[in-house]
Amino acid sequence: MKEKPAIFLIFVVLMPLLSCTAQIKGSLERSGQADLHISASLEPGITRFIRTLSAAAGTAHQGPILNGPAISKSMAAAPGIASVFLNNTTAEKIEGPVKISRIGDFLKHGEAAGFIGFEQEAAGRGRLTISINRNSAPDILTFISPDIIGYLEALMAPIVTGENLTNAEYLGLIFAFYGKNIADEISKATIRASVDFPGAVQSMRGGTFSGRRAEFAVPLIDILVLETPLQYEVIW
Repeated sequence: MKEKPAIFLIFVVLMPLLSCTAQIKGSLERSGQADLHISASLEPGITRFIRTLSAAAGTAHQGPILNGPAISKSMAAAPGIASVFLNNTTAEKIEGPVKISRIGDFLKHGEAAGFIGFEQEAAGRGRLTISINRNSAPDILTFISPDIIGYLEALMAPIVTGENLTNAEYLGLIFAFYGKNIADEISKATIRASVDFPGAVQSMRGGTFSGRRAEFAVPLIDILVLETPLQYEVIW
């Protein structure tokens, strides 16, 4: 007998999507519950960009730029979330636990199929698939803090604009508007995840594995641009 919904862990990183560095560590259970710990921060160039943008709009930041409590509040109401407690360690960094209860419903809109596929068999075998593209990404983003979406719009990221650009074309656009420093920060940023699955991983697409643990390293540019759909699979 197969149980659905169950588990998705990797792209909870979409919560602090603008982060230039982020790490996710966690584990999942066969019941479909998952416990994660997230750490995410902005690089100096992006931080200055946001402060400058806010000042020009007459809404200069008095508090955190990457606002952990605000993101937690937005995410807490999202499907599949049991609890979120992201706090600021600095104005540019957030950290804290996220508990997922119904991962098959995670950031899912209405009755349509979500971007997560999961199967867990009674014998212990299981399979996880994830697919994010420019059609599904806008729906996912609606559950994130409006500030984050605003920053992504200012950065002209195709994940929100829907523009059909390659990674190279997007970095060229950022270079032309905001300079080499920000373009370099975006091009070098990587989001990493380390996830312990319910059984020994047999194969995967999009990362590496050893025993029950799967490791992912996702370039930020791939998420912002979605030149090709992000597709991952883990079989255990």
